[in-house]
Amino acid sequence: MCVFILRSDKHTTETLFSLHDTGSAHLDKILYSTFNLISLSAIFSGCLYQEYRDSSKKQEVEQRRQCEGTAAQAPALQLQLRSHTRSLSLWQNLPAVQESGLLTHLPQKEVILQEAIFELVTSEASYYKSLELLETHFLRNPSLFSTLSHSDMHFLFSNIEDVIKASERFLMDLEHRIEESILISDVCDIVHHHAANYFSVFITYVINQGYQEKSYRRILQENGPFREIMSQLENHPRVRGLSFTSFLILPFQRITRLKLLVQNILKKVEENSEREMNAVKAHKELEQIVKECNEGVRKMNRTEELIGIEKTLEFKSKSVPVISHSRWLLKKGEVLQMAGPKNTRTLRSKKLYQPIYLFLFNNLLLITKHSSSNEKFQVLDSCSRSMLRTEDMDDQGQMLACVFVLKLLENQEERTVSYMMKTSCMSDKLRWIYALTPNLRTRFLSDSVLIRVLDCPQVQCIQSYSSQEPDELSIEMADVLQVLEKTEDGWILGERLHDGERGWFPCRVVEGILNFELRAQNLRECQRIQLAQGGASRGRRTHKQSKPTWSSESHQE
Repeated sequence: MCVFILRSDKHTTETLFSLHDTGSAHLDKILYSTFNLISLSAIFSGCLYQEYRDSSKKQEVEQRRQCEGTAAQAPALQLQLRSHTRSLSLWQNLPAVQESGLLTHLPQKEVILQEAIFELVTSEASYYKSLELLETHFLRNPSLFSTLSHSDMHFLFSNIEDVIKASERFLMDLEHRIEESILISDVCDIVHHHAANYFSVFITYVINQGYQEKSYRRILQENGPFREIMSQLENHPRVRGLSFTSFLILPFQRITRLKLLVQNILKKVEENSEREMNAVKAHKELEQIVKECNEGVRKMNRTEELIGIEKTLEFKSKSVPVISHSRWLLKKGEVLQMAGPKNTRTLRSKKLYQPIYLFLFNNLLLITKHSSSNEKFQVLDSCSRSMLRTEDMDDQGQMLACVFVLKLLENQEERTVSYMMKTSCMSDKLRWIYALTPNLRTRFLSDSVLIRVLDCPQVQCIQSYSSQEPDELSIEMADVLQVLEKTEDGWILGERLHDGERGWFPCRVVEGILNFELRAQNLRECQRIQLAQGGASRGRRTHKQSKPTWSSESHQE
């Protein structure tokens, strides 16, 4: 028996597995005599990153579908599915690996890990190929360049050249690593080094992306020669029918995907090993970069949004300052308010409900109505969000199915007032209740509002969805989400497993993960990542309280 130890150029890592009936001299020959045959230039399929990304996500969805009845065979099935996806290369199919005979000795777990490592490398090559095309076909095009001012060039391409240099440096180190041996020792140490030292350029680029998109739309509208040349460039065979904007959004897509690829490696490495330590460090660094990207984008968007909202407000009495660094919009929209004294209310009366418009911020609610000019909103009332209480009226009869009571414990006049609100549908009502009163103790829901989802607590996204409102969650194909609530008219409140982000999305873009073992595996993998990083659980709910009660404050008049 020969105990096999992975080697790297800097140090020897940990013992991984044993190979029976294989001499160490023969093993060294297998591993190192053919290293020069493994080269990205020889193995890379040449697909653009947009094509790789779509294929990879479709493969993940299909893998879970097929695992519904064969969860125990998931690793082998994963390799089988990837091998049938033309744009995804498999490590085990490389001629050097096939000819070495190494596959006859490797445990399947190690083969799966090698594939996860190899996907990170080949996908980076695909990403760099797309960046090169962005640079050579668009950025360096003299005809396009001649139509733009210096400032518009900067708005349009931002610091993409810095991003390209960082990616080129990163890919070079990855290629050197896989050329050392047909068995790849590790790549997460390389990921960590580059993320910590060079990937800050991603943050700058992503934060500027909002201006980039606006500038592109403006230039297309105002600049005829630019519009004509851009149309020619987008129709060129080199870009394979892909739009210019699909190239501009690549950096943020890649840094997010890179975090998931490292996460995938982390799920598969040996516990308490050096490879696990490297994966944890890389994942933490990438998670911080993604977090800073998201926070930077949100901060800019929120500030612009607050400025725009404040310009539309007219205060009837006491003015409330809207713009604040600690404030952002959570939800806005029109609802109907029940008007008139209680003893004169007739549910069938058309004059009973008057339209009002709500602006809900993280710490403030504004109740408004359209002004006579219909261009501004007149503020009728306001209240701190912490002083809001809601009660669902669904159990009071069918006529009140879309009605809820909103209580302001202390409004702008320091009084307790109640509003009876009506929404257009059941899901809209529930979303307003959850947004207005996120704490279970401050809302009262009837049992009939929600569909209990104990038989299907997880779903996977089968069609990407971009959020249309602040309380919605943008999800991408292959995302796995924990179902928190589900309405009768087709909306889900979910939490994405890999990052804990929560929000609403339509049922039509997801499908249930019914296999209990597969659901349990998804949760175990998330827990493994949390434990490896030394982090505590994010406090996901494992059960729902069927009938939340009012807090003691809500009884105050």
